[in-house]
Amino acid sequence: MVESNSDEILRDAQSEDVAFLVVGDPFGATTHTDLVLRARELSIPIQAIPNASIMSAIGACGLQLYNFGQTVSMVFFLDNWRPASFYDRIKENRSIGLHTLVLLDIKVKEQSLENMARGRRIYEPPRYMTVGQCAQQMLEIEEEKKEGVYGPKSLAIGAARVGGRTEKFVAGTLQQLCDADGLLGPPLHSLVLLGSRAHELERDYARDFAMDKDVWDRAWSEQYGK
Repeated sequence: MVESNSDEILRDAQSEDVAFLVVGDPFGATTHTDLVLRARELSIPIQAIPNASIMSAIGACGLQLYNFGQTVSMVFFLDNWRPASFYDRIKENRSIGLHTLVLLDIKVKEQSLENMARGRRIYEPPRYMTVGQCAQQMLEIEEEKKEGVYGPKSLAIGAARVGGRTEKFVAGTLQQLCDADGLLGPPLHSLVLLGSRAHELERDYARDFAMDKDVWDRAWSEQYGK
């Protein structure tokens, strides 16, 4: 809506109050920044109210926010479209030992190509990427690139419904998290890939979420906290 209807949103804003509600923090997406810039061009005053966001709430998994690098997004792969721009961002984070928050794809109010071509307002059922799907796609891209940025034994934390009453975290290797969806439950999901500079306090906190504490301890001793 923001991308295609910004003029409609701002149309009456010079003469009356207009509120635009978003999920998460209003400046967590570039489209919202663009909306502010358009309002400024029209001399429309703006007041932004900060909100809770996964960008800060993910600290509940036990990893310190100061130790996070660039946040990346993971989209659903298609047969002929497997974007891997996230890989280089993770590589940069890992090169300096930082964690990576991976935001997972959400498909809501999407139309099939046929319905779009025929002008039919028929929408596909909503789809929400899971931690298992994300972990599997990450491993597929690593298998293609073979740069050793991460691998099946790399530690990660799956997060579900962060900030809600049914908040859930599951920790393990990427290979383990491929099968963690049953433990995590319904969406929304996110994933954090641990950086090599992870602190012992982070290790101990996240260990409580481990699918297998022995596997967690072995992977930690081999790759982390050094």
